[in-house]
Amino acid sequence: MERQINSFFYERILSSQNKSNVAAEIQTLAPAQKPEDVIRDPYVLEFLGLEPNASFFESDLEQALIEHLQKFLLELGRGFSFVARQQRFTFDGRHFYIDLVFYNYILKCFVLIDLKLGDLTHQDLGQMQMYVNYYTREMMNEGDNQPIGIVLCADKSDTVVKYTLPEHNAQIFASKYKLYLPTEDELRLELQRKYNAIGNEDTI
Repeated sequence: MERQINSFFYERILSSQNKSNVAAEIQTLAPAQKPEDVIRDPYVLEFLGLEPNASFFESDLEQALIEHLQKFLLELGRGFSFVARQQRFTFDGRHFYIDLVFYNYILKCFVLIDLKLGDLTHQDLGQMQMYVNYYTREMMNEGDNQPIGIVLCADKSDTVVKYTLPEHNAQIFASKYKLYLPTEDELRLELQRKYNAIGNEDTI
């Protein structure tokens, strides 16, 4: 509870993809039913103890998340359980690896996470689309909903995301991660940027 308060948990939930539904969820404490209700942006990973300006690799970030898995599950939100790391699948003699795989028993779907240290590219989103397609066609169990994919990146352009993903996308998400707790001013600017983006979409 103390960490949720210090990390501006409720403010960050309100910066999620679907603000009206999330706001209603907070008021009623009802479990979220759609992926966009639970995907946060940003995720705050200050518990990893990694320096923002330090030189490290994606494998270092992944290992740190595994070592602090309980705290990462709390940051992800309700209903998440860990399934695998570096999940391999192969076709046409080529091997592909999904960094982290979870299952959310509230959404009843697999959640695939790919880690990116730098700026998000359209290729990163395309790669995640392939992972999600594979899980949809090969790994879903009876009663599962379609899997969702999260590209967790250091930075991103919302415009790149908008024009790379199909309209009405509900499976692929891009979220930033922060290695430190945001200040109130940083959070205020982030929320304002999100609200402005929504306002622009409504006027298009």
